Amino acid sequence: MDRVIIFDTTLRDGEQAAGGTLNIQEKLQIARRLEKLGVDVIEAGFPITSPGDYEAVRLIAKEVRTPVICGLAHASPEAVDRAWEAVKVAARPRIHVFLSASDIHLMYQLKRSREEILEMARSMVARAKKYADDVEFSPMDASRTEPEYIHQVLRAVIDAGATTVNIPDTVGYAIPEEFGRRIAGIFRSVPNISRAVVSVHCHNDLGLAVANSLEAIKQGARQVECTINGIGERAGNASQEEIVMALRTRRDFFNLTTGIDTTQIYKTSRLVSELTGFVVQPNKAIIGANAFRHESGIHQDGVIKMPITYEIMDPKAVGIPASSLVLGKLSGRHAFKARLAEMGYSLSEEDLNRAFQAFKELADKKKEVTDKDIESLIAEEQRTVSEVYHIDRLQVTCGDRGIPTAAVRLVAPDGQVVADAALGTGPVDAVYKAINRLVGVPNKLTEFSVNSVTEGIDAIGEVLIRIETDGTTYTGRGADTDIIVASAKAYMNALNRLLTAKKTG
Repeated sequence: MDRVIIFDTTLRDGEQAAGGTLNIQEKLQIARRLEKLGVDVIEAGFPITSPGDYEAVRLIAKEVRTPVICGLAHASPEAVDRAWEAVKVAARPRIHVFLSASDIHLMYQLKRSREEILEMARSMVARAKKYADDVEFSPMDASRTEPEYIHQVLRAVIDAGATTVNIPDTVGYAIPEEFGRRIAGIFRSVPNISRAVVSVHCHNDLGLAVANSLEAIKQGARQVECTINGIGERAGNASQEEIVMALRTRRDFFNLTTGIDTTQIYKTSRLVSELTGFVVQPNKAIIGANAFRHESGIHQDGVIKMPITYEIMDPKAVGIPASSLVLGKLSGRHAFKARLAEMGYSLSEEDLNRAFQAFKELADKKKEVTDKDIESLIAEEQRTVSEVYHIDRLQVTCGDRGIPTAAVRLVAPDGQVVADAALGTGPVDAVYKAINRLVGVPNKLTEFSVNSVTEGIDAIGEVLIRIETDGTTYTGRGADTDIIVASAKAYMNALNRLLTAKKTG
């Protein structure tokens, strides 16, 4: 069976999604998870763009040894050199050179001729080849470029040493049948194409990124560039989990395989969502909250009798438990530990004790504790471990006739307990003002949203916020059955990320 190379660009193109900035340690955490998932290539970043991105790529190249580690570079000597400096410590380094190819980009953005672009592409690939055996080239906006010119560029860069040639649908313009013809045309018309792997990189502006990628694979492409949860510029990229599970579920049609351990998909999705702050919509294919839930009576009847009647995939295949074990305040530590193991969590003894204590506190507030509650609880505990400041006490007073007031007590980094109070336009505003007085870091709140983790009046509320300081955005999340407490936790999570970044910077 033929194999499709999974090229994951969550840490590069995915991070370009507005508001999705990650720090170096968060990038490394995701890279390690991608390695466990089994991706073939990790595009770790764009080293020339900033010192932080350079350091992140270099750290990933040093620490993550199994996949190919790729650094992106636009077609300039400085970018190519910088990319090599970042990835050269990798066990399997790759330099990925890109350059616009469409007349639209050449005329309005680069103001260069086709001949100039062709020479730039050839010379920068040749420069990259002096450093690395593994070189990829992408003619940006290829789906809006005359096919004959793309063929000319590909022929030149392969002769210059490119081992992978990637066809980007940069603005999500292509339609599957049309995109498939373009890929098939490359195999027919580029005489040296057998010396390179043909790759595709599709965006989702028309909701066709996965469909275009699968059609390209059908026409002979053997590398697909994608991201976890489909995050990325504008409407995002092709979703890795959808492509992988389409190939796996319809093996009868594609007769292709990947190296992905699909049981790691759900945990990887949750980690990326947690660190980027991008919530996965409930109806998202493969990993959405409703992907394996059935409410229709007819569907329920069929699934009870035989799951295959309405489920084309086993939820366990993507790391989602098939059934929900309901836990409550009478459940013991062993039952809680067993449920965590079934959900794919392996905690140290110290982390387990802390999580079990938090579970017991939650169980006293809720009649039933669901899988979603447990996931939120574990995520909250992980956020708490990395705190600089810790919320010790919180008390608010509010009402339609009273002045909203909040008293906050924090444990500072040196262990000192500090406290203050403030008035606000509402209880959350009062809490944030009191915290600001204690922490003393200027920032602007740019986003605040509240979601219910589970159903019911006793549901855990999860708050997502974004704050901005010095042009950088920091995301914070917090969860609690008390939405004011969840708001305070989210704000402290964002502030702690800000303080950590300033300390490491």
